[in-house]
Amino acid sequence: MHRSVIAVSSSGQHSFSKPNQPSVKLVRGIGIEGDAHAGKTIKHLYLLKKDPARPNLRQVHLIHAELLDALNQQGFSVAPGQLGENITTRGIDLLGLPAGAKLRLGGEAVVELTGLRNPCHQIDDFQKGVLKAVLDQDEDGNLIRKAGVMGIVLAGGEVRPGDTITIDLPPEPHQRLTYIE
Repeated sequence: MHRSVIAVSSSGQHSFSKPNQPSVKLVRGIGIEGDAHAGKTIKHLYLLKKDPARPNLRQVHLIHAELLDALNQQGFSVAPGQLGENITTRGIDLLGLPAGAKLRLGGEAVVELTGLRNPCHQIDDFQKGVLKAVLDQDEDGNLIRKAGVMGIVLAGGEVRPGDTITIDLPPEPHQRLTYIE
């Protein structure tokens, strides 16, 4: 299957949904130029209160379009960018990738995956019931987060819908992505 970017989104405001853009510029060590979550240190409002000097391991938020498809099949109405992601992908099992996997987006940009997004109550403020739909439990009762992955920008560049994505896996043994604060 073709791995590609289907939408790019950003917002200079700390709003839940992010409007789609024709392109976004990734900046090494910072994130998406002009996005409220860009910066060397954490910009997530809840986490900012806890430790404003913490390194920003959440510079870029990616969601797989297959999640949006599943939510829409369950009766929700969710389009790219509406769950707050910067980059919507298709053809990649983002949740199955290991920590440290590098996604090459288009010609230049590289994002290294750092962890899973922890969906919060704002998702239910967006549409009632979506929070429950993006959380699950495994057979041992462990929480499964399905609302995308977070990453840091290793190499900057423009990213547009239609750009191809290649994956570089880290050396084994692979570590599963986990929730990062």
